Amino acid sequence: MKRILFGLISVLYMVDVMPCTNLLVGKSASIDGSTMISYSADSYALYGELYHWPAAKYPQGEMLKVYEWDTGKFLGEIKQVTETYNVVGNINEYQLSIAETTFTGREELIDTTGIIDYGSLIYITLQRAKSAREAIKTMTDLVAEYGFYSGGESFSIADPNEVWVLEMVGKGTGNKGAVWVAVRIPDDCISAHANQARIQQFPLNDPENCLYSKDVISFARNKGYFTGKDKDFSFAKAYNPLDFGGQRYCEARVWSFFNRFNKNMSHFVSYAKGETKEPMPLYIKPDHKLSLSDIKEMMRDHYEGTDLDWRHDVGAGPFESAYRWAPLEWQVDSVKYCNERPIATQQSGFVFVAQMRQWLPNIIGGVLWFGTDDAAHTVFVPMYCSMTDIPECYRVGNGDLYTFSWTSSFWIHNWVANMVYSKYNYMHEDVRKVQQSIEQMFLDNQDETERKALSKYFDSQADAVSFLTEYSNQQAQSTFDKWKKLGEFLLIKYMDGVVRKEENGVFTRNEYGEPTSPQRVGYPKKFYEKVVKETGDKYKVLQ
Repeated sequence: MKRILFGLISVLYMVDVMPCTNLLVGKSASIDGSTMISYSADSYALYGELYHWPAAKYPQGEMLKVYEWDTGKFLGEIKQVTETYNVVGNINEYQLSIAETTFTGREELIDTTGIIDYGSLIYITLQRAKSAREAIKTMTDLVAEYGFYSGGESFSIADPNEVWVLEMVGKGTGNKGAVWVAVRIPDDCISAHANQARIQQFPLNDPENCLYSKDVISFARNKGYFTGKDKDFSFAKAYNPLDFGGQRYCEARVWSFFNRFNKNMSHFVSYAKGETKEPMPLYIKPDHKLSLSDIKEMMRDHYEGTDLDWRHDVGAGPFESAYRWAPLEWQVDSVKYCNERPIATQQSGFVFVAQMRQWLPNIIGGVLWFGTDDAAHTVFVPMYCSMTDIPECYRVGNGDLYTFSWTSSFWIHNWVANMVYSKYNYMHEDVRKVQQSIEQMFLDNQDETERKALSKYFDSQADAVSFLTEYSNQQAQSTFDKWKKLGEFLLIKYMDGVVRKEENGVFTRNEYGEPTSPQRVGYPKKFYEKVVKETGDKYKVLQ
């Protein structure tokens, strides 16, 4: 169910356990000098759409109604500003991008009387701020004035020059405001967060690189969360104490990212498993600079090739699935066990990689590489931050969780992905071929597209915006059409448990023009061996 309310879009869904992952890249840690942040908006009840707020002007004294992003609940009214900026999803026309992951923290710190929830905080700020530092001030001022309705949150905030992590938690009902700390990620470093507070000790006198609420330490002392010296204060330990779930389901995702790009992070695998307690750093310097494609591929990670790779045991089924169904924890004979929680997950509503580039005009430099559903089974399509019209396949209101739509990207990607999940190691490679082909085409076309946009920009900014809007819409529709064809292809190729023969995407026919006989591939050998081990001679063919 989707509601559009006074310019603030609110999604109605139940909050999932351990949702969302953010990856962050400083401008000197990227190959081309861009800053990047990524987001996987994960919830079984989140419908994937691309939100849009056009730039607008308001009369003095105008009020803005605020509805909780998670539930649609009316929270109250706040003062509207006289001018707002164009926002496309989680990026605005000034190349400011904001993402989040929820860590909740101490339940007693949730303020049930607050007016600003974390989702509203993101989208209101994007309409009001031009830079990362301005966004931090806007966000912290808003919760100070109106109260913070949500639990603990980690925010990724980036502009073309700076990348920050802001961690915030309320003060509890009857104590309006929030305690918070924001740390700038060094330009040559990468960072990540995934539903666990990550800021440990932080500099107390370095405003260029660290900002914090004046009571972030004293409030913890008064609550009994901390008793040491100020210099030893850890935001994460005070407000979101680590447990097994925080490591295995949350920090493990951060570790997988760090481990991929820094060989020295491999020894933290025991921490990722929940076996040791030495925390990882907030940020690290990668062994080499990262590309846009590196971040897209990392958003598709299932711990492949690590100790947490779970594709090859009995739980993965005969077709070595990288997915297992919720819940995260389950019991056998009163013993509790867990599923892994990788970055790529089936319950994503939408995913993106935001790319911000300081050497280009804002309306061209900011790109939200956007996809719906599971990152591993979607396509990141370029949506420029200045665009003024949203593609039909991403449009708010085109279907919902209870209304299937053949013109909705969310539904088409779910249709394809849910076919693949049941026969993963056969079908996933077919998806990868199409996925990589489309995304490579976007990269191949990007320079020429932006040269044309620049040429128009120097004559008329409005013409450049119109050109990029049309381009983004065309790429979204083209991708949608190709993905729908992919779904049809997969249904034919794998229907009824066989594999129909094809060459380069074209199904083969016999000499008479009829479909050739399919391959009856059955199950992998090791699966048959498991069947015999469990059933003995039950299925033995008698002579």
